[in-house]
Amino acid sequence: MAEVFTDENFEAEVLKSDIPVLVDFYADWCGPCKMMAPVIDELAKDYEGKWKIGKCNIDDAPKTAEKYEIQSIPSIKFFKDGEIVDEAVGFQSKEALEAKLK
Repeated sequence: MAEVFTDENFEAEVLKSDIPVLVDFYADWCGPCKMMAPVIDELAKDYEGKWKIGKCNIDDAPKTAEKYEIQSIPSIKFFKDGEIVDEAVGFQSKEALEAKLK
């Protein structure tokens, strides 16, 4: 199951993580975001221990969404050592995301 990132835990869970982190910025009202949800959950299971994979609801975490200039959702950002190393916007297939995780 994908982790939940919030304004309160983002720094500890994402920026200070010992392993790379994939963050899916989404909203409950977003159709493409709903299509991404099962893909994110599958990746979280498949890459457990290698990658921390989770979701950040932009409506519940407005400070984090603003900090990372989230303009379109779903917006996926890949973090390593607290820095963004890659990103993707819009619906992404599991295969496309796996290619970035590798």
